Amino acid sequence: MKNSLENFCSHCLLSLGSHPTQRIVNGEEHAFCCYGCCLAFQVKHGSREEPEAAWLLVRLGIGGFLSMNIMLFSLLLYSGTFDVADSEMIPKFYWLLGILATPVLVILGGPFIKESWEGALQGRLNSATLISIGALSAYGYSLLMLFTGGENIYFDTATMILVLFTLGRYLEASGRAKAVRNVAPLLEAERQYATVIENGIERLRSIVEMKIGMNVRVRPGERISVDGIVLEGHSSTDESILTGENRPVSKSEGDLVLAGSINQNGSLLIECGALGSNTQWGFLCQSVREALSHPSSIQRLADHAASIFVPIVLSITVLTIIFWQSQIPLNQALLNGLAVLVVACPCALGLAAPLATALGMGQFLHRGCIIRGGEVQETLARIRRIAFDKTGTLTKGATSLIKIENDDASQEEVLQRAAGLEQHSEHSLAHGIVSAAKERKLNIKNPERVQAVAGSGVMGYVEGELTAVGRSEWLKKRGLEMPSSFVKKLRNYESSGQTVVCVGWSGKIHGILLLDDMLLPEVPIMVETLKKLDMRTMLLTGDLPAVASRIAKSAGVDEWKASVSPEEKCTFLEQWGGIEEPVIMVGDGLNDGPVLARAEVGIAVGAATDLARETADLVLPEKGLALLPWVISLSRAVHRTILTNLLWAFGYNLVAITLAVFGLLQPILAAGLMAGSSLLVVFNSLRLEQFPDNPADLAQVKSFISGKMITNFQNTLKFDEKM
Repeated sequence: MKNSLENFCSHCLLSLGSHPTQRIVNGEEHAFCCYGCCLAFQVKHGSREEPEAAWLLVRLGIGGFLSMNIMLFSLLLYSGTFDVADSEMIPKFYWLLGILATPVLVILGGPFIKESWEGALQGRLNSATLISIGALSAYGYSLLMLFTGGENIYFDTATMILVLFTLGRYLEASGRAKAVRNVAPLLEAERQYATVIENGIERLRSIVEMKIGMNVRVRPGERISVDGIVLEGHSSTDESILTGENRPVSKSEGDLVLAGSINQNGSLLIECGALGSNTQWGFLCQSVREALSHPSSIQRLADHAASIFVPIVLSITVLTIIFWQSQIPLNQALLNGLAVLVVACPCALGLAAPLATALGMGQFLHRGCIIRGGEVQETLARIRRIAFDKTGTLTKGATSLIKIENDDASQEEVLQRAAGLEQHSEHSLAHGIVSAAKERKLNIKNPERVQAVAGSGVMGYVEGELTAVGRSEWLKKRGLEMPSSFVKKLRNYESSGQTVVCVGWSGKIHGILLLDDMLLPEVPIMVETLKKLDMRTMLLTGDLPAVASRIAKSAGVDEWKASVSPEEKCTFLEQWGGIEEPVIMVGDGLNDGPVLARAEVGIAVGAATDLARETADLVLPEKGLALLPWVISLSRAVHRTILTNLLWAFGYNLVAITLAVFGLLQPILAAGLMAGSSLLVVFNSLRLEQFPDNPADLAQVKSFISGKMITNFQNTLKFDEKM
């Protein structure tokens, strides 16, 4: 079966790039971003009974064994162990080294030579080009000296370069696989199979072959592949990847189970109700694929630098040899050029951004956050202004009816008409009105020709009469007169900061509904933490100034703007931030889709409506507003890690190539430094796995962000079985 993840490496799951390496493992075709991932994948997943996988391990063992022997014999020659009497033995040792080095060149150098040759045919140069030229140059020059009777033999250099690079690529690939293990389940979802019950017989079916209504058996430890209803069985499920909540959720007959959750302890029989993109899990999977497939601007810059890096290094190598050959023996000049070739490290440049981005995305997913990609993380890291919607974002969104003021109509009729118009609305005020009518067991009638005006109210025909529910100013504009007995009461209610909704029909306002929506308890701490992160905060709401002022004061936000429609919010955001200071907009996704789309970064909170999924750049889990400081801090840590990686990659190459040009590096040492350079980028990125979980612990967060490049080095090296 062909790998369905056409754009991602089968091992590390990062983007393949434009020129992947193809291999068949266990009878399936796989694509890899580099030879290191191909090697690591074959070692880990290749069947011992499979000839290719078994031969791979044999090749690595033979190559390593022969290289160690070559190095041992070379050390004996360099140390002067052989005296004059043994001088006739030295040429024989040279021939022995040449014989041992030849299979090493084929076994360990073959994949690099093949990759560089295929790249050359396609008009591109990469790190394999540098490795191949370096190893072949050392081997070819040594072979020439062997046949001409020369004494400058560098078979040890040629073979150790290949050993160090092979080992470095393997460790690098293992580290990359470990880095993306949090996003691996989402990228591999298309490969998943489910146990389907057909005519009483269990059969394995691919997810893409399944249909709604099928019965699926899920055993303990398996990931549930569909949304559905439990038909039989009792268990608990881990829904943390969907909700960010680590506590197991009990499931029994009749309960809803979600695709992507893990069945923990009991066997369940599930009737498939939704699958693929119609589930939250499917949306998550698609979002992650899109995010990893679209590099951020800083990643595109690094990729461009890496693409021109190899030609520059080759030019420097030629110039180095030309410069030195007139001043020192040719063999020494060639060694200096060889050191330039093997010390250069384009891999570090290529890894700097995508690895840290993938790790950051894994952390977001681990907490139940859906992020659109690396560009969003990069933007979050530099923004210093954030605006909030009020209802359902800073407040509970569960409005309760406190009081009804009525004139010549009964309270029941006022509430009944209002509930009739609001019964199909998703706004929290509507929910409060409808809930109050149901509690009083009123007969809610279906209106006709209902029309909703965003930020103002709703109107329609109830029992043949045009009825309107909404803000007093809007009702007045519709020709509904305000009774004198309501004027003072309305003014007092509005000045107190409570939400007021007027209800009118037959040319007159007949009632006032007084509602309230409580501030979420976590909001004050969240806003205070944002301020400590140097964020300026703003409340944008369609409510009256008194309501906005009360909520803003309770929440602790810096500024507020009241009585603004969704369209006016978009304009105000542009004015508040301007070009130089873009703004984050946070809303619940119910009526603020346009402003979420217009903001530099739109963040939707809660279960997320379809509109929010399409417009928001980041979706927080339900009850996830408290994560906002953590989200911004993590984005800054990812950005800082990318910059540190790039600084190291550019700095290392500048210093190392300079030392090699001046003849201060031996090729073997240069090869070790090159392999270590990529590993250092991997280990530095892996520090993001230790990012503090507590969003309020700013001291720990700042300590992490400003910490040393490598911490807990030994812990990072523990590549567990999940790689």
